[in-house]
Amino acid sequence: QVQLVESGGGLVQAGGSLRLSCAASGRTFSSYAMGWFRQAPGKEREFVAAISWSGGSTYYADSVKGRFTISRDNAKNTVYLQMNSLKPEDTAVYYCAATPKAQIRVGTREYDYWGQGTQVTVSS
Repeated sequence: QVQLVESGGGLVQAGGSLRLSCAASGRTFSSYAMGWFRQAPGKEREFVAAISWSGGSTYYADSVKGRFTISRDNAKNTVYLQMNSLKPEDTAVYYCAATPKAQIRVGTREYDYWGQGTQVTVSS
C-alpha cells in the first residue's frame, strides 16, 4: 500500500514557476514508477509527466515538454514536478500517482495509487 500527499500548488502569474512535491509512504516507493496528471474543470484527467523507478527515464506530454521537469528522491520518498513558464492553460488540479510497474506508464488506468490533488491556478 502506498499513500501519496501532494503539496506546492497555488496561484501564480503567467510566466511564473511552481514546484509540486508528492510525499509517499511505504517501503516499496523506490520500486514504483511515478506520474503526474492534471484535470481542469469539465475536462478528463490527462497525463503530464512520468518517471521510472530509478529516475533514469522520464517522459512528458507534448504540452509541457521543455517547461516541466519531473524528478524523484528515493531516499526521501518524494517525487517533484518543477513547472516553469506557466500558462493559463496549465490551470488544473494536479495529481501524483504511483504504479508498481517499474517503467514509465502514461495511462490513468495503469496507476494504482493516487494523491488527493493540489490546485494550480495560472493568471493571465
